[in-house]
Amino acid sequence: MSIATINPATGETLTTFDPHTPEQVEEILARADAANALMRSSTFAQRSGWMRAAADLLDAELDHVAGLASTEMGKTIGTAKYEVTKSANGMRHYAEHAEEYLADETPVDPSTVGASTARVVFQPIGTVLAVMPWNYPFWQVIRFAAPALMAGNTGLLKHASSVPQTALYLGELFERAGFPAGAFQTLLIEGAAASKLIDDRRIKGVTLTGSVGAGAAVAEAAGRNVKKSVLELGGTDVFVVMPSADVARSAEFGANSRTQNSGQSCICAKRFYVHEDVYDEWFAAFLAKMESTKPGDPFDPATGFGPMATQQVRAEAHELVEDAKAKGVTVHTGGELPDGPGWFYPATVFTDVTPEMRIYREECFGPVACVYKVASVDEVIERSNDSDFGLAASVWSTDADELRRLEDELEFGAVFANGNSASFFGLPFGGVKDSGYGRELGRFGIREFVNAKTVWEA
Repeated sequence: MSIATINPATGETLTTFDPHTPEQVEEILARADAANALMRSSTFAQRSGWMRAAADLLDAELDHVAGLASTEMGKTIGTAKYEVTKSANGMRHYAEHAEEYLADETPVDPSTVGASTARVVFQPIGTVLAVMPWNYPFWQVIRFAAPALMAGNTGLLKHASSVPQTALYLGELFERAGFPAGAFQTLLIEGAAASKLIDDRRIKGVTLTGSVGAGAAVAEAAGRNVKKSVLELGGTDVFVVMPSADVARSAEFGANSRTQNSGQSCICAKRFYVHEDVYDEWFAAFLAKMESTKPGDPFDPATGFGPMATQQVRAEAHELVEDAKAKGVTVHTGGELPDGPGWFYPATVFTDVTPEMRIYREECFGPVACVYKVASVDEVIERSNDSDFGLAASVWSTDADELRRLEDELEFGAVFANGNSASFFGLPFGGVKDSGYGRELGRFGIREFVNAKTVWEA
């Protein structure tokens, strides 16, 4: 895949970029390595000031920056502005809380280990490589970059090839804000070249958000080199509606979850399990909302959702749709490729999805909802957990005992009750099973790429 900005609303190639040469990559690596000493010796107060300045730049340049996201991957301008603002606020969160998250700890009474002092200190490990996706081109990067830099590490960004202007902007942002030269840089390279970079001893860890295949390749390279890795690999997340739920609200939230970001979100609902007692009422409201939410120009405030990000992503989603249609799925709306330019795809609703259909188990990265009628909480738990993925679940019920059971027994990295799945600055984010391992955000996220060093004194 070429490194280029291709407008997904028109299919027009706006600008292309040459990949960095091996010599340029070496120069970038050397700059990062040199910056480690400066980052390690800087204080939390210094890094906090630089991070707040970077957040201020994002705020000041909001219109330009959000325009990049809408142009390069097709998200609506409103959601692009929300993402950029969230990124700036996430940076401020770590500027405020990093020192607290990484404060020295005394986990045991020193006398019990024969010491006068026994504590744990958290120190940076050095340069961390981040392989990031296009679907949230700012937030995905910032939720790695902010904690990594505040911990005193340096970062290298290999962004998706379809968002090069966003990548270059982020590669300059932190140095503009005062961080040492080389503390955070962008590499314009192909995916295969990123895996090879892990072999370089100057790279101390790697984090990736992407497909299971890409994650496996990175994990293999990291394991071969005995380096820490964190993986977030998507999911077939569930949305559960039980009899005591607010039917109208849950239907609206469910449709918003499935069309958000044109359905290109790892954490949003894809499998809808609706109890038979409220199924008819809920499905009618959900279908009406899906039918009325239309794709269109991402810069038009009236647009429900924008085009899909790339031609390939749309083709992969439609391939799953066509497979399901060929095997007897019931299509209530959508499911057809629209005429005209750009990579638009309609909101699509399926029922009668069977295990023989690929979409039953595979993640569909597009605005396609699979709805199932269920008879009990036991069935919900069994069917929800019958998946190779486990990122997040959204459960709707006002029955306290039922909620406790769902929260306890669903095999996901997060369970949200009476609200849509989301990521928050102060809470850990990540999954289980094929959704990956490790955590981003909060205290857990900033501690992924530090050395938890035991200091013992007699």
